[in-house]
Amino acid sequence: MAATGFHILSAVGLRKHKHSLGVSLPPARRLSVSVSSFSAEQWRLERLGDSEKRSANNFWDYLEAARDFISRDCGDDGPSRWFSPLESKARCDGAPLLLFLPGIDGNGLGLVRQHQKLGEMFDIWCLHIPPTNRTALPDLVGMVETTVKSENQRSPGKPIYLVGESLGACIALAVAACNPEIDLILILSNPATSFGNSSLQLLAPLLKLLPEQLDLAFPALLSLIPGGPLKRMIAHWARGLPEKETAANIYQDLVTTSTFTSILADTFRKETLLWKLKLLDAAALFANAHLHLVQAHTLILSSGNDQILPSKWEGKRLRKILPKCEVRSFKDNGHCLFLEDGIDLVSIIKATSFYRRGSHQDYISDYIPPTFSEFNKSYGVNRLLELIMGPVFLSTTEDGKVVRGLGGIPSEGPVLLVGNHMLLASDKISLPGQFVHERNINLRPLVHPMMFTRLRDGLLPDVSVYDTLRMMGSVPISATHLHNLLSAKSHILLFPGGIREALHRKGEEYKLMWPEKAEFVRAAAKFGAKIVPFCGVGEDDFLKVVVDYNDQIKVPIVKEVLKRVTEEGPGVRGSVEGEEGNQDFHMPGVIPKWPGRYYYYFGKEIATGEEELRDRDKAKEVYAEVKKEVERCLKFVKQKREEDPYRPLLPRLHYHLQHGLLAQVPTFPF
Repeated sequence: MAATGFHILSAVGLRKHKHSLGVSLPPARRLSVSVSSFSAEQWRLERLGDSEKRSANNFWDYLEAARDFISRDCGDDGPSRWFSPLESKARCDGAPLLLFLPGIDGNGLGLVRQHQKLGEMFDIWCLHIPPTNRTALPDLVGMVETTVKSENQRSPGKPIYLVGESLGACIALAVAACNPEIDLILILSNPATSFGNSSLQLLAPLLKLLPEQLDLAFPALLSLIPGGPLKRMIAHWARGLPEKETAANIYQDLVTTSTFTSILADTFRKETLLWKLKLLDAAALFANAHLHLVQAHTLILSSGNDQILPSKWEGKRLRKILPKCEVRSFKDNGHCLFLEDGIDLVSIIKATSFYRRGSHQDYISDYIPPTFSEFNKSYGVNRLLELIMGPVFLSTTEDGKVVRGLGGIPSEGPVLLVGNHMLLASDKISLPGQFVHERNINLRPLVHPMMFTRLRDGLLPDVSVYDTLRMMGSVPISATHLHNLLSAKSHILLFPGGIREALHRKGEEYKLMWPEKAEFVRAAAKFGAKIVPFCGVGEDDFLKVVVDYNDQIKVPIVKEVLKRVTEEGPGVRGSVEGEEGNQDFHMPGVIPKWPGRYYYYFGKEIATGEEELRDRDKAKEVYAEVKKEVERCLKFVKQKREEDPYRPLLPRLHYHLQHGLLAQVPTFPF
């Protein structure tokens, strides 16, 4: 593996702001950190650019950077200060400001594995608190607050992100509580607001009994960090490498650990840790006392295996107190979440729709398509379902020829793909991923807003279950968002039947339940968009509805529960009368059937233009044409699938055994 390097610049990136920061900036320092890079498939590099050419830093890079920071601070009673972790040329101009507030270590390098990817979305500043620094909590909060106010005045239309871990999370909450009028977004990892319920409170009395130099403290602490020495050594054995290679790797880790921990133990003396614990206690008390004042949009990242703080329960507690709070849980991870393998803060921010550049969320300009690794991780969970469903994709070229795959879909947008919703919206599993995989097109599905927000907690599943759909580009359905997507020349996925069609009743398979208004046609005509009607067939080969909505509302208690559940999420089509406007949430009772196969058939595109925009009657004619084409596609596929020898699951599995899992299984003649 080739080695490359980047530089962490202390204060240089902020020197032009030194008057507005209100802090004393030390002389610029340069710290070289070695990281690894790797080569990948040409498709990956062409599609995703430089961000995927860089490998994330590892745990040892954090230790090396911390060693240099700490060794330079030995004997330095200088103030806490900001530093920029990236070269000025690597920073994202015009991006929101991200302030990283460290945990008890105070070095500000907790995001070292995330810097490169974050730098493509944010202007990053990190807070560094030297080990010998004894800045009191009010002064630390005041320093961050001064920076926040100054940057808000300089860029009033942009949000400011406060990313804090442990102690830093408490400081972020304190700043947000004191400045509710400033547009802040909080991302808090294992907040130390739970300090009062942690075993750390028992540590201070023990420290007072120990000698001045805590020679064994840091090796013990490091062994608790997932990704640290102990876990790395175990991982070497689990890899199954030859014994000599395994022994060499473990020996190298032991040497490296010994070097780093000796330096850290020389620096983190007893009085330093005692001060940090006192600071943690004060920060937790202040933050908890002011939680009711926090109005900022907040994302809590809770580790289920945190050995230092009871973070698993703390996330749930804060979720109930903070009005604009979401929680994401990581059940197998420990306290130092950002340093662990598999944790990508950028992916988390994108999947939770927490990224915005302006005062309001813009699902077009703020959307960042998934990288190759993000796509594989998000889409990978559907691989088994894809194998079972064995989806067939057919499309129609401009000359009317039906082809296997998506070759008939127009490459240039705006394109509006309009089709029927299959049961439980299972069509969202295959379509977005297939468009990326086959055509390198980011499909933007218009979905129910309940996938993004809740009016109150209740029986609906947590919005976190829809993170994959958001990562892949889903947008809450509205006339404004449709207009903006068409303006951006996107490929848009629209199901006019909504959840009424996705949660249909017994005997309603493949029945279109579209509203009468042809508004999506007039919206498409405004931008000259092409409309591609399509159908999805196959749900009746997998599930059978045995208890539907009509059965459920006959039971008074169940009817009342369904009413409350529906009120938990934002409504749509409130003005539409009849069954098409019935968007009540419920879960149909279904029984599985022996798996068959899914089919998607995209018909011939329909052009739109000024005539449909000016003439409502003409728009209605096009609307009727789209609906008729979807019904034609449904009829065609339902008939032709009877000729598919690979419609049952077993013949497809047999074909894969002979030709490989990635082989395209044949289908009916067309």
